[in-house]
Amino acid sequence: MDIFTVRAGIASAAKAVAMPNGIAKLTSTPYLPDAPTTPHFFVGDYSVDFDKTMRRGLDEIEFTCGVVVSRSDDLSGQKLLDRLLSGSGPASLKVAIEAARGAPGEAALDGAADDLRVTRVQSYRLYEIAGVDYLGAQLTIRVIGDGST
Repeated sequence: MDIFTVRAGIASAAKAVAMPNGIAKLTSTPYLPDAPTTPHFFVGDYSVDFDKTMRRGLDEIEFTCGVVVSRSDDLSGQKLLDRLLSGSGPASLKVAIEAARGAPGEAALDGAADDLRVTRVQSYRLYEIAGVDYLGAQLTIRVIGDGST
């Protein structure tokens, strides 16, 4: 798997969320931006388990992604973040990202990986990015794919 191609595919898939009326469209990048435009999803750090099967047949990558929203109004920011972190619904990042799995038997992320799954939400708190505080959380995404490419 080409890691940056996978990161870009995840970021692209996240953009499919349907934001509530009156809320700006979700911006998304395959990296942590210097100054995000909120609401913003980004693909952050990752760990790789090589050789899950013999002869470079399968690698597993665990991405720690982030989503941040504005703190201009504490309650509305938390409501929006809760919608983005929900396991279902039109604003669910889990639903949007897992839609990029493809149909049964198809590769995920337009062929960049074999499969992916959003497995966890954690670290719901304030994050400082370039001196600005944002409300945010982390999502863990597991991706599997051919280790020889």
